[in-house]
Amino acid sequence: MTDPHLRPGRLRLVSYNIRKALGTDRRRNPGRICNVIAAMEPDIVVLQEADLRLGARPTALPLTELAHLEGLQVVDFGQSAKSLGWHGNAMLVREGIGVGALHRMVLPGFEPRGAIFADLDTPAGPLRVGGLHLGLMRGSRRLQLSHIVDELDRLPPRPTVMGGDLNEWSERVGLGRLAKRFEIHAPGRSYHARRPVAALDRIATGPGLVVAQSGVWHEQPAPAASDHLPIWADLHHD
Repeated sequence: MTDPHLRPGRLRLVSYNIRKALGTDRRRNPGRICNVIAAMEPDIVVLQEADLRLGARPTALPLTELAHLEGLQVVDFGQSAKSLGWHGNAMLVREGIGVGALHRMVLPGFEPRGAIFADLDTPAGPLRVGGLHLGLMRGSRRLQLSHIVDELDRLPPRPTVMGGDLNEWSERVGLGRLAKRFEIHAPGRSYHARRPVAALDRIATGPGLVVAQSGVWHEQPAPAASDHLPIWADLHHD
């Protein structure tokens, strides 16, 4: 059954670094993260730092909490039976969106990083959606972006959008390898959640996709739920 929240022609993408559900008050509260996500009424969510780092990388958002996200389902990128995502990157999609091929990328660089992409069939048309969390060093980020673009070139063509914590403080330099092929959108300052000073979280759209509206979500309890505020964009095909 198609979810009544799905609106033909409009697709809301949310990107959110949830910091393993550890809030700015030093409390780990997965339910609070889920409340933020639900309030934004997304169709697709890409999460960063969705899993803990040690052992089998168990999810920071237990299934009991995710069950309260009515109408959203987890895309199966889990790195282990206990994980929600791949290198901490996870994806949720609204019921009624078809999930096709999944692509997991291991990214080069000084520290272990990964990216995820899913081929989706949406009310707004076919879409490839990516989630990424780039490295802390600009040299690593450049290698990672080159790798992502090269990997996407090997896949069948499909309208593509990606979102994530790009860890780039500058809004003018550092992302040129991506900007040559995608339009990069910085909806606003999303870090630090208590006093946002940097637009670390971005959304990038490929040819054929338009961002109708976008923004940073400041509503409570987002400023306490993570050290990043979530960003959102309403998309449609050109």
